Amino acid sequence: MNRITLTVNGVRHHVDVADDTLLLDVLREKVGTTSVREGCGVGACGACTVLVGGMSVSSCLALALRYDDAEITTAEGLDENDDVVSSFVDCNAAQCGYCIPGFVLMSRELLGENPHPSEQEICDHLEGNICRCGTYPEIRKAVATAAERRSAR
Repeated sequence: MNRITLTVNGVRHHVDVADDTLLLDVLREKVGTTSVREGCGVGACGACTVLVGGMSVSSCLALALRYDDAEITTAEGLDENDDVVSSFVDCNAAQCGYCIPGFVLMSRELLGENPHPSEQEICDHLEGNICRCGTYPEIRKAVATAAERRSAR
C-alpha cells in the first residue's frame, strides 16, 4: 500500500492505495464523492470526468498513485451559483442527471480555455461525453449560456 494525498474540492485527504487503484475508486470509496461515476469503464462516456489543475481526466482510467498531491475538482466542489451549474439548471440540460457532472466539468474546462466558443467548438469539446437521455441541444445551450453570462460580467 502507498499513502497519497489528494486535495479534493479544497479538502486534503490522505488515503492508502494499491499500485493498481483507480482514481475513480478512491474518489468514490475513500473520499465519498458520488458525482464521479463509472459509466463505461474505458474512458469513452465522460461520467467519471474530474478536473485536475483545471484539465479533464477520465478517472476510470487514471491510477490514483499518479495524482499524489493533485488538486482535484468534482461536481461537488461547485455550488448552485456557479455560472455553468446554474446555466445547466436554467436550460433544463439534465434529464436523469447521470452524465451531467461530467458535462459540467468538461464545460468548465472548455470555457477556461475558450471563453467564447462557437457551437461547433462546444460540440467538439463535449464529443467524448455521452448523454443516454439525449439532452444534447439543452447541454449545448447551457454551455453557450454560461459563456454569455461570463462575458456579461
